[in-house]
Amino acid sequence: MEQVQKKTAAGSRTRSIAFVALTVAITAVSAWVTVPLGPVPFTLQIFAVAFMVLVLQPKEAVAAITVYLVLGAVGVPVFSGMRGGIGVLAGATGGFLWGYLLGVGLAVAVRFGLKALLARDGQAKGARVFVIDFLTGLAFLAVAYVCGWAQLMAVASMTPAAAFAAGVAPFILIDLAKLVAAVICARAVNAAVGRRA
Repeated sequence: MEQVQKKTAAGSRTRSIAFVALTVAITAVSAWVTVPLGPVPFTLQIFAVAFMVLVLQPKEAVAAITVYLVLGAVGVPVFSGMRGGIGVLAGATGGFLWGYLLGVGLAVAVRFGLKALLARDGQAKGARVFVIDFLTGLAFLAVAYVCGWAQLMAVASMTPAAAFAAGVAPFILIDLAKLVAAVICARAVNAAVGRRA
């Protein structure tokens, strides 16, 4: 019996590591899809990180975004435009990357709290789960925006209004669409692989 439990635990750890590695790879590839729009480029990272939060367990999601940022910081070209290095994290758009880490932390807490609240009443089903997942994505997005906006102001010496106009406003609608897409894709993946994120 003990041997079976050890094998099950080892298989579970292996599967967890594989999911974390896969989401890190998806996030890196999504960063390479870049359309320049002023100081902040358009990428698919918001979709990828929101997807990460929704398909991974909370600890896995935090580990995945941490691994992604560490890889980028040491020079692996996983950031937008196939860039890497600590200079990217310290640059004008680096606040968005730091915001991903803080945003994932808040998002997993929001998701856990909302699911626990609704599960207590037996209502965490169907459309309500979609709303929970979307609110989770919004929490992540809000933190990423605030951090990115603050660092853009500081590093690029922009006024709050100018930084908002350049780094946040052009992306709001498209990022909301990315969140909806991430929720839909994550629900499909969770259903297909039997994950309970």
